[in-house]
Amino acid sequence: MLISDAYADAPVATATTASTTTADQPAAPADAQSPLSGMGILLLIPFVLYFLMIRPNQKKIKEFEEMVKALRRGDRVVTGGGIIGVITKIENDDVLVVEIAPEVKVRVMRETISHVVNKTAVNDNKVEDKPGKTEDKAS
Repeated sequence: MLISDAYADAPVATATTASTTTADQPAAPADAQSPLSGMGILLLIPFVLYFLMIRPNQKKIKEFEEMVKALRRGDRVVTGGGIIGVITKIENDDVLVVEIAPEVKVRVMRETISHVVNKTAVNDNKVEDKPGKTEDKAS
């Protein structure tokens, strides 16, 4: 039969088909799920989304903010546009001066730094020659 009984016209009751129509009809499922089980799944989805999507993104944002706050003079950085340079000056809380080539400096916003390539040491003092260590250029 190409058309199921659900879409076909109601059968005409005859003496031969009257006894078979009750036997051919499907019985109601005995193990029907309660509506509360569907609600439980709907309530569980936001918790799963929080732990799989929202929480890891919040961690990345926090790490990025800490990295941007820790930028110092002498750090080798990569900007959002892919330009690699060294921070030569911090003008204010938002603007950095980055040297991308000898004597070529650009001003960039602090938030455009995508990551730090080389971090400077904690002591950012200028390196001074130690006393007693001199070079002889005559030799």
